[in-house]
Amino acid sequence: MSYKWLEWAQRIQSISQAGLTFSSDEFDRERYEELRTISAEIMASHSKMEMQKIQELFMEEKGYPTPKIDVRAVVFQDNQILLVKETHDKKWALPGGFCEIGLSAAENVVKEIREESGYVVQPKKLVGLMDMNKYSSIPQAFHFYKVFIQCEIIGGQPITGIETAEIGFFTENNLPELSVKRNTAEQIHILFEFNRNPHKEAWID
Repeated sequence: MSYKWLEWAQRIQSISQAGLTFSSDEFDRERYEELRTISAEIMASHSKMEMQKIQELFMEEKGYPTPKIDVRAVVFQDNQILLVKETHDKKWALPGGFCEIGLSAAENVVKEIREESGYVVQPKKLVGLMDMNKYSSIPQAFHFYKVFIQCEIIGGQPITGIETAEIGFFTENNLPELSVKRNTAEQIHILFEFNRNPHKEAWID
């Protein structure tokens, strides 16, 4: 789902961040800082986020702006998909999180699923690289790509972690309330297609 105001605000923020990264001219930097403030004002006026919080988020961003990468594990068992209940919002999501520096996408997904569900998995294949701007109805300050990696359980047992309250497997037609910032029902339905057709090519937005 697309919000033009959000696309404009993200683009303005991206231009300001790139300018502040590479510009040394005092007057140019002032202009880029003003653009950053305008972007924050747009987001604050169209969302529930506070202006100060948005400005703090933007000021923490350094270097050339690129989409953030979030990796999610896709684990099927008896035609059901593995989900964990997040302690933060009490809603359900695929195990996963932001990719950490120093780890590959596959290594990240193994780490995340162990921490959030207790299972030990073996990554099998990339099934999707999706642009969250095309799926989520909840505006977010930054642009996210979601990497979905299908995995096979090879050990461990279901154990909740610091960020998870419950662990469960769900059929496609009986999904719990999803944490749509992390994954949407549309994305979950797309992932079930890979369970039905193991030879399906990876989904790329």
